Amino acid sequence: MSKTAAIGAANWLRLAAAPTFAVMALLTAVLGGGSMDALCSTAGASPFGGMVPMYLLMSAFHLAPWLKLIGSRPRLSRVGEGPA
Repeated sequence: MSKTAAIGAANWLRLAAAPTFAVMALLTAVLGGGSMDALCSTAGASPFGGMVPMYLLMSAFHLAPWLKLIGSRPRLSRVGEGPA
């Protein structure tokens, strides 16, 4: 794999983290946490009460690449206005 391809793959992986954790939180909330949710809740390891809040926090912590991507896009100007 070339260096350029590796960098491109790494960029896509960074973008994949936040939506993956968000989907995991949604699936865990809908389908139930199972044994891992019970383990985190009973052990007192998670002050947030289970796996769903943990996945949401992980999703929030991995939003930086998305915010950087959105912030780097050129602004669209309104009709009749000059370039932004």
